[in-house]
Amino acid sequence: MTKKERIIIGITGSSHLTVHALMLVLPSLLLVFQKEFQVGLGTMGLVVNTGLFMFGLGAIPAGYLESRIGGRRLLLIYQLGTAASALIIALSSSLILLTVGVALLGLLSSIYHPAGLTLISRRVKNISPALAYHGIAGTLGLAIGPTAAALFSDLISWRAAYGVFASVNLGLAVLTLMLIPPFDRQTHEDDPHLQIETTNKPALVLYYLIMILLGLAFAGFTTYMPALFTLQTRLSLPFLSDTMRGGMVTTMVFISGIIGQLIGGYLGSRYRRSHLLMWILILNIPLLMALGFTTEYLLLLFSFILGMVHFSVQPVGNALIAQFTRSQDRGLGYGISFFLSFGVGSFAAGIGGYIAEHYGVANIFPVMALFLLPAVGLAYVLHRKT
Repeated sequence: MTKKERIIIGITGSSHLTVHALMLVLPSLLLVFQKEFQVGLGTMGLVVNTGLFMFGLGAIPAGYLESRIGGRRLLLIYQLGTAASALIIALSSSLILLTVGVALLGLLSSIYHPAGLTLISRRVKNISPALAYHGIAGTLGLAIGPTAAALFSDLISWRAAYGVFASVNLGLAVLTLMLIPPFDRQTHEDDPHLQIETTNKPALVLYYLIMILLGLAFAGFTTYMPALFTLQTRLSLPFLSDTMRGGMVTTMVFISGIIGQLIGGYLGSRYRRSHLLMWILILNIPLLMALGFTTEYLLLLFSFILGMVHFSVQPVGNALIAQFTRSQDRGLGYGISFFLSFGVGSFAAGIGGYIAEHYGVANIFPVMALFLLPAVGLAYVLHRKT
């Protein structure tokens, strides 16, 4: 890997870390926000739903803009825009202002994936390991977000978490300006994947349908994991406060996902990715079901295994998009994928809030598992056709 490639992976990876950390601060402190703004879990679920929907919605125009202004400029817009949005949330004094800030944060965060993933696919030769490292950074963000949110909430205020991440993104914007040169769009001299001359639209349609269902499961279980651990691990972790218990255990689940990222990157460079995708989906189903029917140490065990299995899909799936799209369409290809995964998938946060209020938090997870049953069938068809 060249120095230029390491710089690209380092800056995009750090940005991937902050995007997921920022998006998880609110879900990690649902019970804190519920108390401060005097609303129910269903209402807070809708606020999370709003941010996640905007996180997905903006990915399509961001993917389109990538072909016009380039991934580097989009990356800068993400870094500066999310810093401003995080400050709005930190200063919010009402539920309406909080919701506006969360929506803006989601919209501007949606820019990241089409920008960062296209930068990597165009400028890094060995894409599967690069996407694994990039995915690990995002998983670290998922891991750091809950613990940082809980730590700041207990020691200072939840507002401090948003302020710190805003400062980090401002620093990343400076590094992007200094270290990432503009892409030569006329010659495409950096793009190692130009051998893909046409976009495989039938394969992409199947993949996108799978991403909708996987996105629903992902949004549902990541949004309500902290609340589940807060309520269901009191006996096994009595020495932690409710807030710290929910945040720290969620962090450990996401850290276990790093192992999955490494496994996915390794296997994705050696075996058929469509076949791997099908098996990853199959393994997710019983693990999600188990989260709904276990407590304490057994719940922790199944959660850590789920983290490894679930996050192995990211380098595999992102490499499949590069495999199915030509260079000129790749930004839009990633944008559509993330709209469907995070935008459409965001409705699971609202669905989960309803289930939590009427049937209990634990029942959210078996419902999320049911979304993956048709996804397995679609993955089998994708595997046969590719």
